[in-house]
Amino acid sequence: MQNVSGYAKRMVIGGAAAALMSVAGVARADEDLFARAPWSASAGIGHLNFEGDQVVKDAPFLTLKLGYTFNPRWTLEGDLAWMPNLPKQDFNRIYNTNRYGIDDDTWGVRLGANLLFHLRNVENLRWDPYLAVGAGFTTYGKAMTRDGDKTQPLVDVGAGMFYHFNDEWALRADLRHQIAGGDTEFNLLASVGMNWRWGAGVPPSYGVSGGVLDSDGDGLTDDEEKALGTDPFDPDTDKDGLTDGAEVKMYKTDPLNPDSDWDGLKDGAEVQVYKTNPSDPDTDKGGVTDGHEVIEDGTNPLDPADDLQLFTLNIEFEYDKADLKPMYYDKLDVIVKVLQRDPQATARVEGHADKRAKSKRDYNLKLSERRAKAVMDYLADVSGIERSRLTAVGYGFDRPVAPNDTEANMQKNRRTEIYIRPGSGGEAQSAAAPMALPE
Repeated sequence: MQNVSGYAKRMVIGGAAAALMSVAGVARADEDLFARAPWSASAGIGHLNFEGDQVVKDAPFLTLKLGYTFNPRWTLEGDLAWMPNLPKQDFNRIYNTNRYGIDDDTWGVRLGANLLFHLRNVENLRWDPYLAVGAGFTTYGKAMTRDGDKTQPLVDVGAGMFYHFNDEWALRADLRHQIAGGDTEFNLLASVGMNWRWGAGVPPSYGVSGGVLDSDGDGLTDDEEKALGTDPFDPDTDKDGLTDGAEVKMYKTDPLNPDSDWDGLKDGAEVQVYKTNPSDPDTDKGGVTDGHEVIEDGTNPLDPADDLQLFTLNIEFEYDKADLKPMYYDKLDVIVKVLQRDPQATARVEGHADKRAKSKRDYNLKLSERRAKAVMDYLADVSGIERSRLTAVGYGFDRPVAPNDTEANMQKNRRTEIYIRPGSGGEAQSAAAPMALPE
């Protein structure tokens, strides 16, 4: 086991040295790296330490691995190892016996599959420890037993570590305990190598700038960033998953606002995950914002046919009160008629508030919920709609539809929204052409 200990020490030293290297930037947490680039490959070298009573001696090997990462926790990996020279074991010298041996040196090929469980907390953590379990077989150039067996099954368990220089390249080290053959030989494998995740790298963009400076490499010069108010040393000032340059020059979004269209989804998520328009709050023109479809409704923001029916009411309440004024009854009666026509339909009442300099979040959450319940109470107690069909929730100022910078915009944010989901066989009218509400 002295050889194994020496290799283990070198693995630790190599991992510590990698920690001192200069590394590239880390992927943003909002970006779904593994959906974009699930495949990776590794190449490395290692040493196989046999239990001691097998027909070959300890030897080095070369290894290739191909992995598919399902999510930040789980990776399935195929493993091919080539042992070009396995020296024969001289049993007469070791054991003074005539037990079975081979007449000359040989070679071996190991093929297996492993399941890796990553212990990292987030996907962009540079240090990436993992546990591994696998199975496979090794084929040798000569028979390993008196029965003439050249192929031995195996199972292995162990652990390893990736050190990610960036999204694309990583250094890895593996230590596996292997049980092989019908005699359950206990072998030990140690290896180090490099891992490459294809599709994860961002291709460089070259151009002649005439001497201007782009410190963060986001496609905007430092002078342009100064004029826009973005950070010339941060490629993604608003942390929405898109670089400042891409927002300004490609998507025409606001590099200082992570949700340029105020629909509840970050610009990066709209472009990279949902394929919606980050400049249009309702990409499919179905009447409900992309964010509400994704977060609350479970509908497709690219399909207008499945949008719920939306009624937006600008209901004014007295200060710090949730009493519904009679002047709004006519508008609510229109919603009652929609629910009466479809007895299986359900309604979700959402209360929203604006945000002022002294606004407190907890207070506004509770107040907007009380006001949403006041609307729900009217639908249930006055109009006879069953409460089991109704839900009320308050969001305070957490979900604005406009910046709280003018009285007109704050009026837009002080709103009550009612979403109607049709029942089985029922057809809710599209909110893109809503039923007219009484003035």
